[in-house]
Amino acid sequence: MDHSGAETPSIVYKVFTFKDKKTNTQDSLSVSIPEVLDPHYGMYVWPCAVVLAQYLWKHREELRDKTVLELGAGVSLPGVVASRCGAKVFLSDGAETPLCLENCRRSCEANGLREVGVSSLTWGEVSPELLLLPQLDVVLGSDVFYEPQDFEDVLLTVAFLLRRNPRAQFWTTYQERSADWSIEALLHRWDLKCVDVGLDSFDADEAELAGSSLPGNHSVLMMVITARTEDTSCDT
Repeated sequence: MDHSGAETPSIVYKVFTFKDKKTNTQDSLSVSIPEVLDPHYGMYVWPCAVVLAQYLWKHREELRDKTVLELGAGVSLPGVVASRCGAKVFLSDGAETPLCLENCRRSCEANGLREVGVSSLTWGEVSPELLLLPQLDVVLGSDVFYEPQDFEDVLLTVAFLLRRNPRAQFWTTYQERSADWSIEALLHRWDLKCVDVGLDSFDADEAELAGSSLPGNHSVLMMVITARTEDTSCDT
């Protein structure tokens, strides 16, 4: 609790409910995510987070007992969903954004998740916190390719993690904001390759997901990045 005299932040809790629309199962998952009225964009749920969370929900059986790290977690919707699906989850955000780290913890508390680790990881830095992470199966990143000046730092961190965890994959969603947006050269530089994942393959090609209209008509895309073992840097 903050005893410094600062005002308590205004928090809005949004509920996201994931269901299987195209199967006969009655499985569903509802999570509550706190948004803080703050100018920092890491304090809100963005369309990419909902799409990535949908991918996790559709692959929930694969996630059980896996170890998962979310980079740039912010409000942590994907990480919370992964944890609720049975994964051992670690959430991270930059050391320079303590409010985002606080919100990671708030999201865990809102969903009764007491064993989720939260740590500061600054992209592009091989910090003690990075070195102390356990063996990982999946790394998550929702809209981490937002500022072009951050692209290489993100991929440096991802490359480091994938080298330490050769069987791990980086699952990431991003919003296409510019025709010049490209990380292909950076993937090649850091010996990474990517496979584009069609949103229709995990029922995310809709304007509304999990009871939310956030995806709307945004051009959200998804890819899986792994350590490169072939000559090509990006497959479709």
